[in-house]
Amino acid sequence: MRIGTPISSSATRVMLLGSGELGKEVVIALQRLGVEVIAVDRYADAPAQQVAHRAHVVAMTDGTALRKIIEAEKPHLIVPEIEAIATDMLVEIERETLAEVIPTARAAQLTMNREGIRRLAAEELGLKTSPYVFASTVEEVRAAVAKVGLPCLLKPVMSSSGKGQSVIKSENDIGKAWDYAMTSGRVAQARVIVEGFIKFDFEITLLTVRAKGASGAVETTFCEPIGHIQVDGDYVESWQPQRMTPVALKKAQDIAARVTGALGGRGIFGVEMFVAGDDVWFSEVSPRPHDTGMVTMASQRQSEFDLHARAILGLPVDTTLASPAASAVIYGGLDEPAIAFDGVAEALAVPGSDLRLFGKPESFKKRRMGVALAHAADTDSARANAKLAAARVRPVSTSFHTQKVTAS
Repeated sequence: MRIGTPISSSATRVMLLGSGELGKEVVIALQRLGVEVIAVDRYADAPAQQVAHRAHVVAMTDGTALRKIIEAEKPHLIVPEIEAIATDMLVEIERETLAEVIPTARAAQLTMNREGIRRLAAEELGLKTSPYVFASTVEEVRAAVAKVGLPCLLKPVMSSSGKGQSVIKSENDIGKAWDYAMTSGRVAQARVIVEGFIKFDFEITLLTVRAKGASGAVETTFCEPIGHIQVDGDYVESWQPQRMTPVALKKAQDIAARVTGALGGRGIFGVEMFVAGDDVWFSEVSPRPHDTGMVTMASQRQSEFDLHARAILGLPVDTTLASPAASAVIYGGLDEPAIAFDGVAEALAVPGSDLRLFGKPESFKKRRMGVALAHAADTDSARANAKLAAARVRPVSTSFHTQKVTAS
């Protein structure tokens, strides 16, 4: 691909739909390659909007409003960075060849909800998954729970970062879990998945890259597996590489290759799987950089964001691991806008550490506001240092300071 000059008639234009912390790193990676980037999100001053050439605020489930922005900006590539998008409109845009959707409009449609991707993986591709039933009413949930057994998980078909997910331990939990799912999904939709538990040793994210090879054809390569811990469905730390048996690694790569091949297109995919010994189960796939993959900013020669930028532009990629590393989440801890952070210097004094503070304009107690990174000789040391660095960062209120300045 020929890359032009930003803010000129020759510019190569990429539009991000979703402008969170992952999108911010994608924007930076694209701009390093001379790409003009337009960042779109449902609220103003989202992290990626702060570093993009231009920004727009729109409800991305509003296909008509979103199409107007696309027609005005005329991007060459459209890169969805979240699930809740008017994907029917993206299909139209792709069919009319107004822009190329990354990886494809069909992939965006299938992965925007758990039902589409689960049916593709389990029912079309025959991949091994946990037992599951989809439900649209509380009564259907009760029947699903009876089928998959207790305990089990209930998740909205459209949500991210653990929002709306509940563990059902008894029939008494069903009503509360249903209500939570209905109020926490990204799109108002009375549809959930009830999943049975499986016994596994650990979870992994296998970052899978579909990019043009030397021959010009799209080839599939893999990063080293990433281990991670989730609490209430939300990742809190990750590390790379995750040790696993050669047999399990080969199975994981085969699963990832099959599901991403079925989705098609170019870019990076975060394929989540459960592993027990040599056994591997498919869980979910995101056709974009993955939150657990933020560790690659410390572990790989090219981070997942560099890989995504290069792959979508048709450029060569390198998934080489440079060092064992880990990441640990920094939460807001406060419910207020424009917080500040103390302890940054102390955090960066931890050996091999680095920080990413996302710049989100509003903080919530459990909102991810930053991440600590650390590389070391082994993953245990990297995890300890990443958690130490994260713990040293202290979110603090700025409201008292503001009131003091205003009063004076």
